[in-house]
Amino acid sequence: MPLLTLTSDIGSQDYLVSAVKAQLLQTNPDFNIIDISHSIPPFNYPQAAYVCRSAVKNFPEFTYHIILVNLFEKKPEHLLLAFHNNQYFLCADNGLLTMILEGKPELVIGIPLDKTAIKNTIYCTEVMGKVVNQLVNGESIKDIGIPDIGYIEKLHLRPLLDNQWIEGQIIFIDNFENVIVNITREQFEEQRKGRSFRIVFKRDEVIDRISESYADVTEGEKLAIFNSAGYLEIAINKGNAAGLFGLKGFSEKSRQSSQLMQSQLSYQTVRVYFE
Repeated sequence: MPLLTLTSDIGSQDYLVSAVKAQLLQTNPDFNIIDISHSIPPFNYPQAAYVCRSAVKNFPEFTYHIILVNLFEKKPEHLLLAFHNNQYFLCADNGLLTMILEGKPELVIGIPLDKTAIKNTIYCTEVMGKVVNQLVNGESIKDIGIPDIGYIEKLHLRPLLDNQWIEGQIIFIDNFENVIVNITREQFEEQRKGRSFRIVFKRDEVIDRISESYADVTEGEKLAIFNSAGYLEIAINKGNAAGLFGLKGFSEKSRQSSQLMQSQLSYQTVRVYFE
């Protein structure tokens, strides 16, 4: 039974998610479809990349990951089929693929779209479903579309590094309003070099230790932890960190409006000082 995942910025307010699944099941009723998320904020590439990357690494090899995020940033002439680390990815040619993988995929194929077709979400899903079905039926990936097609590349959001500090951006705020920062445990320890540290955010809020669980602090106290995906998380035990501290998720719009948004950027970043 082929295993497919779905990630999108569609939301759950209307019929479209169910229609996407129905379209896939029309192609092959044996598809086993698992939702990753349909609540990706529109145009938020860093958040989409974090959510997909963190989920994908938990799936069995040769899972098919269908990513319906920002499909129409430009008028699409083709979709992308990629194979990387024994996983398949199908998505728009919008730069998100390289952000998810944090680099170039091992293999990329262009999937042409019918020039006469109405290019909406359902049509793109139909094309992706047919591609998955071809692969499931044993067709070679190199025979499905255009090999080695050129594609848009975007760099994943990296923390800023200095010998004395590391600064990360808030890439996700979860349902409990815990704040996820794009600093991994490996990056933290490599930069730390065994030194003591202070995690500073919202100007004067400081945390000077890493907890192993929320229960390490008393109810209502702030803490820092590395979450199950390996990223730094700022939280409050039985509280809402983002709301209480006024922290917000990083956005490309804020970064581009450098002078006007400098004050707001302090609400979207977390800096760790090493001493």
